Amino acid sequence: MAAAGGADRARHDELVERARAGDADAFGVLVTESRDVLWSVCLRITGDHGDAEDALQDALISAWQNIGSFRGGAKFSTWCYRIAANASIAVCRKRRTISVDVADMVDLFTTPDVTGQIDDRDVVTAALAEVSPDFREALVLREYGDLTYEQIAGHQGVPVQTVKSRINRARHQLADAVRASTG
Repeated sequence: MAAAGGADRARHDELVERARAGDADAFGVLVTESRDVLWSVCLRITGDHGDAEDALQDALISAWQNIGSFRGGAKFSTWCYRIAANASIAVCRKRRTISVDVADMVDLFTTPDVTGQIDDRDVVTAALAEVSPDFREALVLREYGDLTYEQIAGHQGVPVQTVKSRINRARHQLADAVRASTG
């Protein structure tokens, strides 16, 4: 099994080096392998299909233009998730609001006294709009981007403990907002 992991890493590293040298096909392979999660990050942060498409396009252009700055300390996909999150936030700032489509996110929030009572997705969507943007971003990157606390900390420019706190507060803010609207 370790040999297969090593071969995968070697293939990944070769594709990265080729992409850094300007090989668009190698870049395309790397992006294709990360496409679904990149789309998910963009959609969850922007909350709108059109905005997510714009953010994903901006992210891919930025990744291609900046592939030379990729140091290889993390996986290419992790580097791209950060770019996608930044592009999504930029799109949201252009329209002055950040809303997350929670149709697929309700099951992530496992506060037992709240999730069992949630029947109306509109209530959850409105409640999530009440969650602070930095907290919401940390939660989306953790749950959908599958980034570690350390990676989110690097992305947000805050200590790891702050990331943990933001994710915890995001869950509490969501639960409180749902309680307030259904109570």
